[in-house]
Amino acid sequence: MEGTANTSAGESVIECQGLTKVFGNIEAVSGTDFSLRRGECFGLLGPNGAGKSTVIRIIYGATPRTGGSLRVLGYDPAIDARAIKKHLGVVTQNNALDEDMALRDNMLMYARCVGIARRDRAGRVDELLDSLSLAHRATARIRQLSGGMQRRVVFVRALLRRPRLLILDEPTTGLDPAVRLHLWERVRALKADGSSILLTTHYMDEAERLCDRIVIMDRGRIRAEGSPRALIERHCPGTIAVFPPDPGLRRRVAQVADATPEFTWFEDRAGVNVRGPDLRSVEEFLFKRGLVPLMLRPSNLEDVFLEITGRELGDDA
Repeated sequence: MEGTANTSAGESVIECQGLTKVFGNIEAVSGTDFSLRRGECFGLLGPNGAGKSTVIRIIYGATPRTGGSLRVLGYDPAIDARAIKKHLGVVTQNNALDEDMALRDNMLMYARCVGIARRDRAGRVDELLDSLSLAHRATARIRQLSGGMQRRVVFVRALLRRPRLLILDEPTTGLDPAVRLHLWERVRALKADGSSILLTTHYMDEAERLCDRIVIMDRGRIRAEGSPRALIERHCPGTIAVFPPDPGLRRRVAQVADATPEFTWFEDRAGVNVRGPDLRSVEEFLFKRGLVPLMLRPSNLEDVFLEITGRELGDDA
């Protein structure tokens, strides 16, 4: 017998406590706790192998959990996965579309498969095609569409049933900036309409702009949780000077930063960096030592990720 969903305003859409998943001798998810509130965009971030995909598969009932408790829209996925899927939309990493079928026909077929009433199918499909700027390609075969258009089609498919919970699993990977911005606006509109969104992404700017709260996972455990701004202020506040990856310059920057308590230095793909408390103090620090950076920038979520995991996002992608 199916459970009864209860997700009134302010209550949790996902409530996860002590979630654990073991594959053989590998603990892929280890004692994970988090919640997703109604009308919130929640980011689940981490390097490849952190356990994100396993958590998502457990949430919609594709993978059984080993331990812990989990409620999704008031249901337990281990018992009521079918009930959850009635209220769930998923933008998967892979498009998985019928490439030889026309776009509109493809979506009409999917609308039938997910139980949308015959009288409502065409209107719902046409509404979504229009909102995602796809109406002009409605009769084109999927394989004739660009990668960005196919990604938007996956959004249409996920939104057909007006989901209460939308899972976005790497939704904009490989897309050009214009398409990413278009999809960001759609996500913001969905959240404004009351949808609850769980987002995984390898783009830190995407997480920083869209998410109300974030958890950072690494090796199956949650290492940090909070709003993007709170995480930045907690783990690496300040201004960063970016220098090119020159060995001699690296030694000099490291030496002077190590000798100044309020300054730190670190390396990433761009080169060597110095972080100080604020823009003015960093400018004075550089001027006194005759150091000229490539640029000055505020700390961001990618710096937090590097600070917490010791890796840049995508190092092991």
